Amino acid sequence: MISSAGFETVYAALRERFGDLDFAPAPLLERASRPVQMCICIPPDRLLEVMRFLRDDERCRFDRLSDLNGIDYLNFPDATDRFAVTYTLHSTTLGHWLWSKCFANDPEPTVPSVVSIWRAADWQEREVWDLLGVRFEGHPDLRRIMTWEGVEAHPLRKDYPLRGRGERENYEVVTREGA
Repeated sequence: MISSAGFETVYAALRERFGDLDFAPAPLLERASRPVQMCICIPPDRLLEVMRFLRDDERCRFDRLSDLNGIDYLNFPDATDRFAVTYTLHSTTLGHWLWSKCFANDPEPTVPSVVSIWRAADWQEREVWDLLGVRFEGHPDLRRIMTWEGVEAHPLRKDYPLRGRGERENYEVVTREGA
């Protein structure tokens, strides 16, 4: 987690470099027994610039992308955006963490790929694309990873039917004897 002093250092560096952006910093979840986990919001058109800064600036040094995932905010109270891509950043040298969100909307939710900054984003972006349908512009190999090519839907979207759309009816039955 990032201490409040650590976050203030990172946030001061962000404000100094990107004074025109409102990062809307907020705690993910406040607990009295643990350090505060802070989250910032980054607009898609500035994502690569901000992420490179967070990786390269000496006050931040987020050299590791620990996690990348997607969220569907459909029917979420007070949500103004449909999708978010979240990035969990870790500074292995400074020992702190930061969460960031980048929002995208229908009809073609798209955010820039961060593979050029952290290679670890490669398969994680492919998974978010496959299951939620958020496209990562500039990804070197954006193709399905969990389902198969030709599937027109994205099964983790909240508007996807709970029983699917008939994908399972065409599977060949594999028995223990025939395997």
